Amino acid sequence: MKNNYKSAVFVMISCLMVLNACKKDYLETTATDRIPTNTLTTDTAVFEAYVTNEYIGTRLQDKEADGSNPGFGRGFEYSMVSSMTDESVYNNDDNTWLIQRGQMAPENLGAMGVFWARSYRSIRECNYALSVLQTITMSAGHKNMIEGELRFIRAFRYLDLIRNYGRVVLVGDKVLGLTDNLQDPSLYKRETIKAGIDYAAAEFAAAATKLPLSNSGTWVLGRATRGAALALRGRLMLYAASPLYASGSWADAAAASQQVIALNLYGIYQGGYGNMFLINETNEAIFERLFTKNANHTHLEIANGPNGYGGWAGNTPMQNLVDVYQMTNGLPANSTNPLYNAATPYANRDPRFAATILYNGAAYRGRNIETFIPGGLDSKDGQDNWNTTKTGYYLKKFMNDAYPLQNPWGFAGFQPWIYIRYAEVLLNYAEASNEAYGPQGIGAGATMTAVQAVNMIRARQGVNMPALPAGINQTDMRTAIRYERQVELAFEEHRFYDVRRWKIAELTENQAAMGVVITKNADGSFTYTPKVALDGRKFETKHYWLPIPRTEILSSNNQLEQNPGY
Repeated sequence: MKNNYKSAVFVMISCLMVLNACKKDYLETTATDRIPTNTLTTDTAVFEAYVTNEYIGTRLQDKEADGSNPGFGRGFEYSMVSSMTDESVYNNDDNTWLIQRGQMAPENLGAMGVFWARSYRSIRECNYALSVLQTITMSAGHKNMIEGELRFIRAFRYLDLIRNYGRVVLVGDKVLGLTDNLQDPSLYKRETIKAGIDYAAAEFAAAATKLPLSNSGTWVLGRATRGAALALRGRLMLYAASPLYASGSWADAAAASQQVIALNLYGIYQGGYGNMFLINETNEAIFERLFTKNANHTHLEIANGPNGYGGWAGNTPMQNLVDVYQMTNGLPANSTNPLYNAATPYANRDPRFAATILYNGAAYRGRNIETFIPGGLDSKDGQDNWNTTKTGYYLKKFMNDAYPLQNPWGFAGFQPWIYIRYAEVLLNYAEASNEAYGPQGIGAGATMTAVQAVNMIRARQGVNMPALPAGINQTDMRTAIRYERQVELAFEEHRFYDVRRWKIAELTENQAAMGVVITKNADGSFTYTPKVALDGRKFETKHYWLPIPRTEILSSNNQLEQNPGY
């Protein structure tokens, strides 16, 4: 016992000596929930992880980023951008109806209220990473690609800002901190639209010279490539030439998209229009965001599914969009078309219709959709009727029948969000080429006419729509291109911006949000009665641009100029 006692005293004294020696550092701890700055600036693996994380933004409002944080634009959220234009109505509102009704204000932008803050936060983070890149130890070749990647991400953030707000603040390479003068007027100076576009276009061009031609090895699918930078630059140049922006030429826009075509890397996917949106890698996808288990997006099937299947309806397509789809002979769906029958209005339509929209009678998950009344399983007479479509239609595009609709948690939400694909590049080229050279003209260095570009898309296997006539005039070609964009790119976050850049939103966005009531008659036939699915749609001139959030104006001490009309 005596020896044990002495041992215990010795241990206790030793411990006290150690504590006494360390007491001045006792309260100095290392945070375990973040990466120390010195690690980020010296460890190349950690730094590169920081860079690739810039493809993802910060969650800034409720009901977004279900599964993983947002990327660029809006993407696969519960309420999609389609439900803020004439493509769909979001069944449960979620701050979309106020946009449809023209009630946006600097104090409340609804579901579109995050682009300013998220974009500028990402731009600062890219600038910080570029400053670290100058001193971190890394091979010259890889450092060059990382620089291109960061400049690509930064340019994409500016594209988001420009298409939503018009004039932007150009930060350059500055990395502002809390010790800087954050009331400096130069920090809030909004440049002209042309200056903003010129800067972003130059950044995309510079990024293209540094990025690899394709994804391979450690430069995995989902990271930017030369084609991605050139394709998004082509989109931006198309915007620049459009009436709303009036800051560029159609010839320059055509040449920008021709650069992508000339790479000879991409094509029109022939494995089925609908299938293209369900798989991670096709020859058509140029830049996309990938998802996986524990890094998924919204479970689309339950979020947008019919109530009869246990779905929540979600983004329900408008009759306005349904009426646009041509018949298989390439003519409008109306009584003058011999293929159109008012008793069976969904038959003989452009095949992209059935791949995009679930309609009464469409085959889906073991039975046919029943939106009719009385008694339709997917109507207000079906189960969970608070989730019945307001328009008479449900969304089919993006839905993967291999994923469970009921109780999908952890087993769905893995479809890629395609930021840009080759069909869009062809449509961007066709629009610009038609305006610059006419339907049959070809600019210097180009390889196809506007007509040929559109016909490549219409000839997709499984779509096989009639080719546009070789002698089509420029006005009719413009109409054909706008049709093709509306149906080919439906629900892909284009229509909201297209109707604005063309300056036709005062027409399209002031039309009622229409749906249909389908009544089943005693003889089994159906009667189709138009209805207003969402009342009060309204668009004013000021709505061509979003308002800058009031919080941003106030934090600038009112130095940041608000968009006109707000």
